[in-house]
Amino acid sequence: GALRGERRNPLLSQPPCVEVNVRPEFGRTPAAKDAAREAVFIREFERADEEEALRIFHEGIMERIPNTAFRGIWQQPRTQFLYALLTVMCFFVTKSVTLTCCAPLILMGARYYYSRKVIQSYLDCALHTDMADIEAYYMRPTGSCFWVAVLDGRVVGIVAAQGHEDDNTVELRRMSVDSRYRGKGIAKALGRRVLEYAVRNNYTAVVLGTTAVKLAAHKLYESLGFHRTSQSEDYRLPGMSRSPLERLFFQIRHSRYRLQLREE
Repeated sequence: GALRGERRNPLLSQPPCVEVNVRPEFGRTPAAKDAAREAVFIREFERADEEEALRIFHEGIMERIPNTAFRGIWQQPRTQFLYALLTVMCFFVTKSVTLTCCAPLILMGARYYYSRKVIQSYLDCALHTDMADIEAYYMRPTGSCFWVAVLDGRVVGIVAAQGHEDDNTVELRRMSVDSRYRGKGIAKALGRRVLEYAVRNNYTAVVLGTTAVKLAAHKLYESLGFHRTSQSEDYRLPGMSRSPLERLFFQIRHSRYRLQLREE
């Protein structure tokens, strides 16, 4: 019979577990290279994986708070200009060098506060929708699936695929790797697993959306063959209130990527 999460097609079959020998990158120590050669197994999610899968997801989302607040400002030239203007205005209004020097710190503190507020709301939303019951949301419906990466018996990464029948695409979702096991090619192995799934099930393309600030995440998608199709500077995350203060202190860039597998 068809595996959970697969389209039911008797002509297609796939192993429930894929072994990936992760190749090390150049410049690593011998010990790191040996560790990277260890076999990483990509297999379908099981109920017993839920606690570790949620831990990895939670960790990955919480990392976005400082990344969005501090790294993200370098992607927002208009915000940089506005904060500089506010700092100058602070000096003209208060005539205090001390207060003026404190103004950037206050602005960055406010960015952190609102980044934490919005991203925690987003996390809460996810934990009450698809991540509330991974098996029910991803493993039971036809056209969706959820995988875990296992190294030395430990779940170290997650990824999901969600099929969209209206345009015959599959969406790569919820990819995250335990911070202690990054740099071993695990994320790429998870991404390839979604691509294999899409090819085996005759989807025309794989799509994804990301608010990742780190360049490494975008490089990963490009290395898998994705091309950026759009970018928005005014993206609204679930949980955002769009209040004036939130708009002032929280901005996030959203990118859409697509990998065309065959002509439509």
